[in-house]
Amino acid sequence: MNKFEFQIPNEEEVIIVEATINDKYELLLGFDTAATHTTIDSNVLFLSGYELKNSKGEVEVETSNGIVIVEIFELNVFESLGIRKENFEVQVYDFLAHGIESDYHGVIGLNFLRENKFCIDMRKGEITID
Repeated sequence: MNKFEFQIPNEEEVIIVEATINDKYELLLGFDTAATHTTIDSNVLFLSGYELKNSKGEVEVETSNGIVIVEIFELNVFESLGIRKENFEVQVYDFLAHGIESDYHGVIGLNFLRENKFCIDMRKGEITID
């Protein structure tokens, strides 16, 4: 079992976790149990060495702000919370072009955690992954 501490957010903040792409590029992601898929900013993907023209296609996604179109990319290696995934598909969205400014670079969705048991302890500020 792995334990990860996080800063306990106030009512308007989210839990932030660290992640890496290809064992090299570090990013911060919101831990979003309401998100079905992991989504990252297209600018982060580009800076991680991926060509934006190499998308696997587009899909429509329903968000709290309505329907948006995202690109699908396969990352060679994606790691967070002690979980390592190879050939992991993520949704990619251009945050900046759509007026989204944030301290983090996307969200970890349930597709990343699907094979794991996890617990979020808000009193301790701790996530456990089994």
